[in-house]
Amino acid sequence: MKMVRLFIIAWIAGGGVSSAVRAELVNGIRAVVYDAVITQGEVEAEVALVAAELQRQFRLQPEMFDRKINEALAESLEKALQRQLILRDYVASGYQMPESIIAEVVQERIQTEFGGDRAKLTETLQARGITFEQFRKQTRDRFIISQLQAKNIYQELIISPNKLEAYYLNHPEEFKMEDEVKLRMIVLNKASETEAATARAMAGEISSKIKQGAAFAEMASVYSQGSKRNEGGAWGWVERRVLRKELVGPAFALKPGELSEAIETPEAIYLMLVEDKRTAHRKPLAEVRNEIERLLLTEEQNRLRKQYIDRLKKKTYVRRF
Repeated sequence: MKMVRLFIIAWIAGGGVSSAVRAELVNGIRAVVYDAVITQGEVEAEVALVAAELQRQFRLQPEMFDRKINEALAESLEKALQRQLILRDYVASGYQMPESIIAEVVQERIQTEFGGDRAKLTETLQARGITFEQFRKQTRDRFIISQLQAKNIYQELIISPNKLEAYYLNHPEEFKMEDEVKLRMIVLNKASETEAATARAMAGEISSKIKQGAAFAEMASVYSQGSKRNEGGAWGWVERRVLRKELVGPAFALKPGELSEAIETPEAIYLMLVEDKRTAHRKPLAEVRNEIERLLLTEEQNRLRKQYIDRLKKKTYVRRF
């Protein structure tokens, strides 16, 4: 743990480590996958990217910081193992990636990350302490891994309508909505007693104009001092918990199309128009179908990834240190 702390602190303080420390870290072997070696330095370099944020969050909790760092190290090692397992699968399966495709992928990455600027690329690689050949290999490996994941994981992702409907029926609480009103509000601030008197008079005048036929949205756009002024005072559908306690009773007592009396709070005066109401209900399936599909796709992706990696682990020599 001492070397880990030295590594992490050095990264936070100066963005890197000394060559002596780096050499000691790289010489430490964490795992071997067939004939590929995963070094201590490789595992810890990835953790260093999140170490500053962890230190900020847990600066007064050193034990928790150590725990989070160890969890991050374990996750980093597992990711490195999975990468090497997939790369080994590529070789063992006899796949061949044409050099022309690799060259295109490398050029695309240079264009995307460095704007096609070779000088900027060279400067960045020198700062990271890697050669262009290492950068090229890293890019090649990433592309190969993405292709095999697409073939063995994403290609198999199918969420049937029956699964969507079953999830919707079995998780009613996730889609429950409370009583709601579709609301517009005019807000008149009153920071002082003088402003309060002006606001009360203004509220009365606005209310009279609306009752005489003026559009509430137009009055809100002209007079309201609330955050929704530019939207004509429109708040859309709101539940009880969204509103101030002084506004809940009047808002939910109004019928669609009704205008409230002026409602005064310590900070402001409110006029409300309820455009529509709906009682507690469950969102219809059509409204939440995409949300459920995203959730189930993520679950299925994780299941297929685990299945694929477990299969590779069974047929590949893996040793941890």
